[in-house]
Amino acid sequence: MKVLKEYLIGTGGWAYFQIPGMNPLVAYSRAFNFVEVNTTFYEIPKIKEVEKWRKLVPDDFQFSVRAHRSITHKNKLAPTEESLEAFERMKQICNILKGEILHLQTPPTLKITRETVASLQSLIGSVNLGKLRLALEIRSEQQPPLELVRLMQDNGIVHCVDLSKGEKPAYDADILYTRLFGKGKHNIYQPTDEELAEIDNRVLFSKAEKASVCIHFMRMYKDAARLKVYKRTEKFPPITRSTGLMSLEEVLSEDATFPSTKQELIENQGWKLFDQTKEERTHATSILQMLPERTYKSVDDIISTLKPIMRT
Repeated sequence: MKVLKEYLIGTGGWAYFQIPGMNPLVAYSRAFNFVEVNTTFYEIPKIKEVEKWRKLVPDDFQFSVRAHRSITHKNKLAPTEESLEAFERMKQICNILKGEILHLQTPPTLKITRETVASLQSLIGSVNLGKLRLALEIRSEQQPPLELVRLMQDNGIVHCVDLSKGEKPAYDADILYTRLFGKGKHNIYQPTDEELAEIDNRVLFSKAEKASVCIHFMRMYKDAARLKVYKRTEKFPPITRSTGLMSLEEVLSEDATFPSTKQELIENQGWKLFDQTKEERTHATSILQMLPERTYKSVDDIISTLKPIMRT
């Protein structure tokens, strides 16, 4: 039976991890030990830039790399000259970063057929992966067909899934690679303590020897930190400095715009968490839905309206 030996927690990129006076990647690497490089999906970086990234982080810091979209979206996994050239560049980047995993994400419009499987088989047969592992994420909302699962098993390709949506890998591999976006639209979501604990539980009870948990929620750095604290202390940290309506006020004050209707507040702010008590966090929508149907002028307007409602 496989035993989980390595558990990595990180996010999709480091660009927004801002600490005054510090390089974002340096600052990020002091908080986390793993990151997924997302920029490579959109543009192939210069080698000197990639070499700089590796030099900025500790020796034990780990990278994974997203394959360029020309491979998956433009050429749809077919072994064209453009795809093979991009693949070689991705391999070179992984090698410099000492990255073990190259992530391939198919577009939602690509239905996985026998022809698609044949294309992928030809693609991986045309390159020398060496020790590099592929993680395949299928965005077409279909289960991998049996032909694809067999190809993945035969070539050690990891089935990348979103554990926050209840997805399960098509087969048990030695590596678990999950990209978490949550239950909202796109990545507009913040998981509750219970949801993060459930994700952790699924990781622990997988049959993998290594797990890479890549968080993409809207507040990915804070949520990745919450999971790390939970792993260390078995308790989740508070979201704000207050509790109850004061906590909600703190959350809304960050970026709520006015005037806003009740429905607009729920849509734009309801996905966020606030500290209902010191031990309990819940989504703002649970309180915002108590508001009367009207337009609100400010955070103070919201809180003053909620106070008598909360007392009843």
